[in-house]
Amino acid sequence: MTSLTAALPLAVTAAMYWRRSRTLAARGTPVAGWRQASFALALALAIASQLVPFEDELFFAHMLQHVVLGDLAALAFVLGLTGPLLRPILAVGPLSRLRLLAHPLVALPLWAASLYLWHLPQLYEAAIENGAVHALEHLFFFGTGVLMWAAVVEVLPGPEWFGTAAKFGYIAVIRLLGTVLGNVFIWSGDVIYGVYDHGERHGVSPLQDQGLAGTIMMIEGSVVTIGALAWLFLKLAQEGELRQRLLEEGLDPRAVRRAVRYGRGEELEGVR
Repeated sequence: MTSLTAALPLAVTAAMYWRRSRTLAARGTPVAGWRQASFALALALAIASQLVPFEDELFFAHMLQHVVLGDLAALAFVLGLTGPLLRPILAVGPLSRLRLLAHPLVALPLWAASLYLWHLPQLYEAAIENGAVHALEHLFFFGTGVLMWAAVVEVLPGPEWFGTAAKFGYIAVIRLLGTVLGNVFIWSGDVIYGVYDHGERHGVSPLQDQGLAGTIMMIEGSVVTIGALAWLFLKLAQEGELRQRLLEEGLDPRAVRRAVRYGRGEELEGVR
């Protein structure tokens, strides 16, 4: 993906975001500063991912590009969004159906399929050798990464059963899928992608290069997973405390459960 190819959609996305943010601020419902900072970080990471040197010659450099774009930038992008920001897009008839893609039972299979299919030798090597296929690969990694994290962060309300406890299992599955692929690269013993035959000029053998790529994938995934699980643990503890307070006030248990599930539990405090 060339820098120009990446810059154009990023510039359009940034312009749409800031325009909508100004509109919401004028209406008295501004987007939180930390969300705007997260969105800016997502754009910066997306740009930085395209500037990784030797990504066509070294597998580990290409893997670094992928984890930055498909995981870190995708997560920062999702954290920068809110329902009001997305409302104009979701108000368009056909586009409103896209919210189904963020359903956990849809987002996770899409993310897993993208991860594994694009790492098949035929598709992966085609992406290295063809700029258009490479751009498509990056689009899939970023897009499915956004959907996968959107199910966890829940910019839009998810299904009632997919509460904080269920998200622990969701994250565990994501970690398992990434771990399996990372271990394949580390321990396979055979070079999987024949296109990386330039590593020797950088002082890295093809097997070392492949092992480094798997290590990068494992380390980045582990750090992000630990952070996500820590956030979910704190959220679960806070929800439990809030739920108990509301039940002690004599409120309807089902109403309490739904309110806490969708982040509106504090609105019920003091109702009775």
